[in-house]
Amino acid sequence: MAPTMAITTATLVLLVASLLAPSALGSRSGPTSHHGHGGHAKHSPPPSPPPAPAAPVAAALVRTTCNSTAYYDLCVAALAADPSSTTADVRGLSAIAVSAAASNASASAAALGANVTAQGGAAVDGTVQALLRTCSAKYGEARDALAAARGSIAQQDYDYAAVYVGAAAEYPQVCKALFRRQRPGAYPADLAAREEALKQLCSVSLDIISLLSATS
Repeated sequence: MAPTMAITTATLVLLVASLLAPSALGSRSGPTSHHGHGGHAKHSPPPSPPPAPAAPVAAALVRTTCNSTAYYDLCVAALAADPSSTTADVRGLSAIAVSAAASNASASAAALGANVTAQGGAAVDGTVQALLRTCSAKYGEARDALAAARGSIAQQDYDYAAVYVGAAAEYPQVCKALFRRQRPGAYPADLAAREEALKQLCSVSLDIISLLSATS
């Protein structure tokens, strides 16, 4: 009985060993396999960072429309800054141009008003302060005229739209004329730059409105 028991025990040991061998082999090969995967990952390039957002690309109609204006670069920049310009028709582009001019006039009115307030406690020329206050009001009137122009464009009343835009371009010139009369040579360079910027934006708006008038 003892030999039989020994054989049986030996057989069981061999059987268990044969069953464990693949598992042991698998456990040994695990790190190797993992290392292999690590090597493969090592050759994979790291994910690229997302591309930087591109500058607004002018749509074909924007470029064509701006070719009909006196200030092509300004026109493209003003229109392309509004994402809706990529799908707008010419009437939509005219409204965008007018809105850009209105934003410019509004910013100038606010800046001049803040400048007067900031100088309120300083020893400044009272006449200059009064002139700056008037200039702020004139830019505010230009903003309101441009808002009216946009309403006329929405109603496809392009003649009135052109009148409103033309008036908006004139308001800053009143400011300059007042300075020339009351403080000759004291017209601030900043005001001159603001006047020119609004004049050019109004010119772009008028040129696009003229395209609408010609095709309506």
